Amino acid sequence: MTTETDRPALDDRRWKALGVCLAAGFISLLDVSIVNVALPSMERGLGASEATQSWVVSGYALAFGLALAPAGRLGDLRGRRQALLFGLGLFTAASVACGLAAGPTWLVVFRLVQGAAAGVVAPQTSGLIQQMFQGAERARAFGFHGSVVAVSTAVGPLAGGLLIQAFGTDDGWRWVFFVNVPIGVAALIAGHRLLPRLPVPSDKREKFDPLGVLLLGTGVLALLLPLVQEQQWQGRAKWVLLPVGALLLGVFWLWERIRGSQGKAPLVDLGLFSLRSFTLGTLISLTFFAGLTTIFFVLSLFLQNSVAYSALAAGVTILPFAVASAVGAAFGGRLVMRYGRSLVVIGLSAVVLGLLGVVLAVQLVPGEGVGWAMALPLVIGGIGSGLTVSPNTTLTLMLVPVRRAGAAGGVMQTGQRIGSAMGIAVVGAVYFAHLSNHGRATTALQLGLLTAMAIILVALVLAVADLRERRAHPGSDDLAATPLRGVGESGAGGPGGPQPSAQR
Repeated sequence: MTTETDRPALDDRRWKALGVCLAAGFISLLDVSIVNVALPSMERGLGASEATQSWVVSGYALAFGLALAPAGRLGDLRGRRQALLFGLGLFTAASVACGLAAGPTWLVVFRLVQGAAAGVVAPQTSGLIQQMFQGAERARAFGFHGSVVAVSTAVGPLAGGLLIQAFGTDDGWRWVFFVNVPIGVAALIAGHRLLPRLPVPSDKREKFDPLGVLLLGTGVLALLLPLVQEQQWQGRAKWVLLPVGALLLGVFWLWERIRGSQGKAPLVDLGLFSLRSFTLGTLISLTFFAGLTTIFFVLSLFLQNSVAYSALAAGVTILPFAVASAVGAAFGGRLVMRYGRSLVVIGLSAVVLGLLGVVLAVQLVPGEGVGWAMALPLVIGGIGSGLTVSPNTTLTLMLVPVRRAGAAGGVMQTGQRIGSAMGIAVVGAVYFAHLSNHGRATTALQLGLLTAMAIILVALVLAVADLRERRAHPGSDDLAATPLRGVGESGAGGPGGPQPSAQR
């Protein structure tokens, strides 16, 4: 029995365990963007062709996206602690292998393994937060998680630029992977000591669903592959994969319903989509990441190729967004209990405002001074991003049963990966089309950013529609009206039993 004297120690241990989760999440998300500035170094030091460089970037995203939902379900069934440590160990080993790769083919192979390992890690972090924390503490923990997502995504170009400058263009790319190793090893050691051994389901119906994994995996692959290879695969035949992917996901949906009707546990509990908070939050996350990821993509290209910034200078230019986003996410985690979805509306509005500011800065301050001119708009957009990611994650997962937390987190993050791929394909097409047809880099960047802004506006419309619905029906899923409590096995209570829910 836990006494009052033991509770501070237990609380302290939980927050230390959260630190392990955040460290694992940080390096797995950092590798999404850090390699972009290292591609010229790979070409020079390893002889990597354009096709190889493309697969170093897109292969990671593909493997990451494919592993998320099955890995989340695996964590739900076999224990999130074990799954996180396995994924983290595999990621660290794959990082070593990538750094030591003797040729382009081996680099691509190890990069695929690294991406799959990142996909194992990601859903366990959100699942463990769901399992370890309740109420205001859970919102605060997701605030820290949102800060890590924001910083790791935006700081990648800066970290990559520093490493290339420190170790040279021939071998600097290897250190882009080696930098993961000390963090990964430290997190593994700390994880074995600090991560709690939480209970796993004993229900015999809770079995893995291999056919569901196959259908979901091939469906997501068919959707992602033409998007991440949009620039490399010429012609229109690649787009045939999109309806094929939609059909496979439809068959997956039908199969999951059949399993549910037979009393068998599905890979993804379709009942989650009956929760408005989960469905809407997942859609907002998908559309927001479709716009957000592309900002760094086109800005990095513009600054390095058109303004002649070094990789390091381009990373420093984007740094204000990363810092502001981390601050915004920390505050968002604290304020979401009070303001609910309205905080997401404010955050998305600030991102749109910041993007408009960047478009104006590029127009008014041409040349090398553009980096300084866009600093304030990037800060505004970064704060908005932090106020969006963290509260939206909390709102999306708040009513998900703890035993489904890993699979739910996997589905949400799969949406983020699909959204990112879609956004880069669409915005990249706009940017490169104008660049090749007219040759004006400034206009190409502005059109790309306006396209990203239009995508984020879709997320804003969804958030406003939900906010209006909440105000019209205050008792329905209104976080601001009812304090958030933990979500347990029944979907309405925490580990200690059923509790009042934020949704009625």
